[in-house]
Amino acid sequence: MERPRRAIGGHPPTAGWLPRERALALALLAATGLALWVCYLLAQPFLPALTWALALAIVSYPLHKAICRRLPRPNAAAILTVAIVVAALLAPAVFVSQQLGRQVTGVVEVVTDGLESGRLRDALARDPRLAPLARWLGQLVEGPQLAARAREGLESRAGSLVTGTAWTVVQLLVTVFALFYFVRDRRPAVEAVRALAPLSEVEMRLLTTRVADTVRAIVFGSLVVAAVQGTLGGLMFWLLGLPAPLLWGAVMTLLAIVPTLGAFLVWVPAAIFLAVQGAWGKALILGAWGAIAISFIDNLLYPALVGGRLRLHTLPVFLAIVGGLVVFGAAGVILGPVIFAVTLALVDIWRWRTSGGRSAERPVEDAADAGRASA
Repeated sequence: MERPRRAIGGHPPTAGWLPRERALALALLAATGLALWVCYLLAQPFLPALTWALALAIVSYPLHKAICRRLPRPNAAAILTVAIVVAALLAPAVFVSQQLGRQVTGVVEVVTDGLESGRLRDALARDPRLAPLARWLGQLVEGPQLAARAREGLESRAGSLVTGTAWTVVQLLVTVFALFYFVRDRRPAVEAVRALAPLSEVEMRLLTTRVADTVRAIVFGSLVVAAVQGTLGGLMFWLLGLPAPLLWGAVMTLLAIVPTLGAFLVWVPAAIFLAVQGAWGKALILGAWGAIAISFIDNLLYPALVGGRLRLHTLPVFLAIVGGLVVFGAAGVILGPVIFAVTLALVDIWRWRTSGGRSAERPVEDAADAGRASA
């Protein structure tokens, strides 16, 4: 005998091609999907800030864990962790900004003096292949003064410059704000995701381990590649007789860590400075070295380091990094590999669940233990 269907939400069940229970379930599913999509649209402008905050929270977790042993108050421990992380990032940023500002100012003064005095134009005119460039520079400085033209250009872009600066400050504040909550509420957040995800506790542990390992591999790869780029740049500065090669090598290392910046902010102005001084051979050598050795090594070494640390092939890691940059911008350096790692983890879980009818608990637990051991 068929059991009568229960009423849902006070509404009696109805017969037909779409019963009321199923219609209500589909409506709830659609409303939930729409709400999640709107939440994504609200968070999308701050996606870079949230991504970097999550990465910093994962990297600084051992520090926060050590602080919590001596300071058992969650708010105070999180504030101290965030303060140490911000100080560790702010000090190099201030140092790089000062040194870079001095170099750019010096190069601008030398180039402006060379243009207005005609020395740069005369040096270019000696080479027939560079004569068109010399004529263009002559037209550039004729009539209104170069400084006046530069002032007009700055005035026309002042609005966008102020807006961009304000938005950068907002992103930094959101990063610090989110970092505090990611550090303090790490365990409740993981438990909330685990309660919603259709995964067992061991499978969820595998997923979080893969994400943490990926972020650590990205940070490790970024630091190693930045150190190599700074070393190559400082070495060429020393060989060409440029001043303070150790200092500028350190500056290039710090700049290379930031995805939106890079070591080119140092070696390009240096090459221009050499060209204005008439040292065309040194300028060409530095430009070629920077374009080939310093910049190109990032595309080769970084995916190899990240893939090697994660025990993955270099090609998919390279595609994940480049694709992430195209889709998400600077945050794609982290989001691309993380999405790829999560996808592989889900595929592994599915494969273990469906392999011969065996439970996924033991193989996934072994994989999670292996991931923690390699961290």
